[in-house]
Amino acid sequence: MDPVMVGIIGIVVLVVVFLLGMPVAFTMALVGTAGFMVIKGPEAGLGLLARDFWDTWSSYSLTVIPMFVFMGSVAFYAGMSGRLYDGAYTIFGRMRGGLALATIVATAGFSAICGSTSATAAAMGKVAIPEMRRHGYDPGLSAGMLAAAGSLGIMIPPSTIFIVYGILTEQSIGKLFIAGVVPGLILAFLFCMVVYIWTLFKPASAPAGGTTTMKQKLLGLTGLFEMVFLFALVLGGMFAGLFSPTQAAGVGTAAAIAIGVLRRSLNLQKFWLAIKDTLLITAMVMTIVAGATVFGHFMAVTGIPRAAADSLAGLPVPPNVVMILLLAIYLVAGCFMDSLAMVTLTVPILYPTVQALGFDPIWFGVIIVLVVEMGVITPPVGINVYIIKGVAPDVAMGRIFKGAALFLVAMVVLAVLLILFPILATWLPSFVTY
Repeated sequence: MDPVMVGIIGIVVLVVVFLLGMPVAFTMALVGTAGFMVIKGPEAGLGLLARDFWDTWSSYSLTVIPMFVFMGSVAFYAGMSGRLYDGAYTIFGRMRGGLALATIVATAGFSAICGSTSATAAAMGKVAIPEMRRHGYDPGLSAGMLAAAGSLGIMIPPSTIFIVYGILTEQSIGKLFIAGVVPGLILAFLFCMVVYIWTLFKPASAPAGGTTTMKQKLLGLTGLFEMVFLFALVLGGMFAGLFSPTQAAGVGTAAAIAIGVLRRSLNLQKFWLAIKDTLLITAMVMTIVAGATVFGHFMAVTGIPRAAADSLAGLPVPPNVVMILLLAIYLVAGCFMDSLAMVTLTVPILYPTVQALGFDPIWFGVIIVLVVEMGVITPPVGINVYIIKGVAPDVAMGRIFKGAALFLVAMVVLAVLLILFPILATWLPSFVTY
């Protein structure tokens, strides 16, 4: 059978089985192995499966995943997210909509040490939802805003999506991390602008909080300093060339543990919970990456990625039009697929197209993360919405989606800015040499 036809059948089977509920990691591994066996023979297919899983789980570069996940877990159980939120509230709380602004700032800060959109939404939701409810905030605004702000966890480094994208495309993870800083900060600012505009039309939905003294503000800043210190240590060390991403993850984890111990907010029970969360998340991510590697090798022998690249690159339209088409495909796919699954499934197929069109692979990585962010707040999957629903079960799902929709506009604005001004994502990485 023609390899291209085998590839097309494989993609159809993959999507069908995935929609039936089979875990995406095993789906990609099984379909990739079966397809490779059809094209190259049974022995080659079984050898591919064993080799790719072994190479993935024994890869030194992938050790960055458990270390960054562990850093975020330790920070959460050590109470850093709560102290960060309290510090942001002392600064912004007295403004109209100030509590929401404080939540966005605190979420952006927590994103700088977490790396997961789901974990960021869950951690900050547990802290912020009760406070905003107590201050009379509109449930749709507070829940929708938290679902959207949680997505900053994969744009502001460290980010599991950047790590997986870097591995799949053989790009520098350090440069990808640095590339997410400016777009992440711009997106946080745009989220704040959405809140500000919302309060102009509906001032009663986000009332001002109480005033705080200068002493309270100074004390609140200590909660911010912890995150700033960790962010500067990890990203600053990578930017200065002192650490590789894996080394930076280890140093950041050690610093997070030290902060928890010195503050006496991290005991053995919480430490064990952080380890448990890290093991669960790492096993999930590593298995998905291994399955995606198998499927990617199957796609490579079918010739579909190269054929798709040649076809799209040959369209009589400007490259940016093709990129907008790709973004539309990702946006639709994000409505139905988990973010990590979507990246591992599509990048091996579409990345050659990006190369053929001459786009910067680091810039495209930022674009991918942004579209994934859109997917976590759009129905019907919208994983962040479901997470916030779990934190605030009395708020209707439709109301959360509606509240998050306004923040989706901010993401679209950032996408336009990145397409018009790619330097927003490529300027900082240009100073990094590794």
